[in-house]
Amino acid sequence: MASKMKLLSLLLLLPLCASSPTDPPAPKPTVYEILPKFSLPSGLLPDSVVNYTLSDDGQFEVYLENPCYIQFDYLVYYEQKITGKLSIGSITNLKGIQVQRFYFFWFDVDEIKVDLPPSGSIYFTVGIINKELELDQFLTVRSCTDKAVTSTPVVEMPTSVDDIPMLVTE
Repeated sequence: MASKMKLLSLLLLLPLCASSPTDPPAPKPTVYEILPKFSLPSGLLPDSVVNYTLSDDGQFEVYLENPCYIQFDYLVYYEQKITGKLSIGSITNLKGIQVQRFYFFWFDVDEIKVDLPPSGSIYFTVGIINKELELDQFLTVRSCTDKAVTSTPVVEMPTSVDDIPMLVTE
């Protein structure tokens, strides 16, 4: 009886002692896979993300290969490091993304939000201004360029005072 108990104990412990192959850890999801889990479109960031960190409280840092630009409805500039706080349907405390307005003024994007449930709109907070845009333009991850290329027409100023029409009043 004692030998049967020893044999049974040995058989129970054997799997614990034997080296078994372990599964490799699951690969870290891409930032483009993370954004939809927070109900945000994956195309908010350019295709040049090389690394990111995301803490349990939603604080994140995203690193791009280089600073770059993407033309959406507005020209957007991405710094090489982008930070903020990610939560369901929003990014707050955003740093590292700017939007061009009025030909040559750049403004910091402070916050990005979507409607829950989704409505097809996305909202950008720039200072005290909230701008609603179509969500569709942010669904696809886009390539970025290292130069500001805009589809906004450039206004040419006259080269001499003589070229400026005079306003005649009576």
